[in-house]
Amino acid sequence: MAKRDYYEVLGVAKNASEAELKKAFKRMAMKHHPDRNPDDHSAEEKFKEAKEAYDVLSDSQKRAAYDQFGHAGVEGGAGGFGGFGAGGASFSDIFGDVFGDIFGGGRGGGARVRRGADLRYNLELSLEEAVHGTTVKIRVPATKECSDCGGSGARKGTTPVKCGTCDGIGQVRMQQGFFSLQQTCPNCRGTGEIIKDPCPNCHGQGRVQEQKTLSVKVPPGVDNGDRIRLSGEGEAGDQGAPPGDLYVQIAVKPHPIFERDESDLYCEVPISFVTATLGGELEVPTLEGRVKLKIPAETQSGKLFRLRSKGVKSVRGGPAGDLICRVAVETPVNLSNKQKELLREFEATLSGDKHRPKESSWLDGVKKFFDDLKP
Repeated sequence: MAKRDYYEVLGVAKNASEAELKKAFKRMAMKHHPDRNPDDHSAEEKFKEAKEAYDVLSDSQKRAAYDQFGHAGVEGGAGGFGGFGAGGASFSDIFGDVFGDIFGGGRGGGARVRRGADLRYNLELSLEEAVHGTTVKIRVPATKECSDCGGSGARKGTTPVKCGTCDGIGQVRMQQGFFSLQQTCPNCRGTGEIIKDPCPNCHGQGRVQEQKTLSVKVPPGVDNGDRIRLSGEGEAGDQGAPPGDLYVQIAVKPHPIFERDESDLYCEVPISFVTATLGGELEVPTLEGRVKLKIPAETQSGKLFRLRSKGVKSVRGGPAGDLICRVAVETPVNLSNKQKELLREFEATLSGDKHRPKESSWLDGVKKFFDDLKP
């Protein structure tokens, strides 16, 4: 008998994702598995057909061959499922990979060890340190093997004993209807051992807390939110499992002069009324030292001046940014009577658009605004 199209068997489209394939197969398995239909031979055949289709389509290489050549491209690679009697696979064995993420197990027993948790350390840097890079010593909590019990967790002179619930495997199998589920042993919590007399120093954990000092090399150009990973410097793993990582989170402190925006730096430069009017030259700071900034005559407050390549070279690469200076014309304060009189005399010499173009245009705009409001 000619085989049906595998996509048709599972009831999915040809562009179905892995998740869609798995969902369709689980649905078919729940309906047609022989354990649920012991006297229905057709259900067993439908299950075999669905399992064969899933085995091919869930394998990227087999699926590509099937899509190109049909059944001829995967002959011999998907069959041979055998029976479902004493020599065959049980429902939970066949679906170890499909249901493993739900039931916490798969085929085979043995206690699972867990990788250590990742840790985070918040590191504050000055802007100069972030831009130029630095090396910082930090102290972080750490776990080490308990010296009293040698890491066993049992009181000195005693040893852990094999768990009687799981017989030292760390996993127990439970029957729920037609499901046979494997899960972590509730008695030993997956270790396979029971500590009857815990070590008083580590309270049966086999590890104790301490502080350790680490040297963190901060590369030039880091910014707020960047992270530096120190591999293996996180929390210790269980029973020989690898440790986690330590992530150093960068926070750059506010600077009294500069503000950073990615690779550019911004600063405000106050200038006098005379310099803004007649022009001049003044020194402005950069992270590399002082530079001269030429102020042209008749400069208005708020004008931006860009100093190329005086910003930050990002840790992610690329050219250095710019330093952008915003000038702010400073109003004189604490004037004497004579200075005030001189300013009034000077003000009297100014007239029309020639000397105050912005003021004149603004007043014209205000006049037009009120004229438009008139009925």
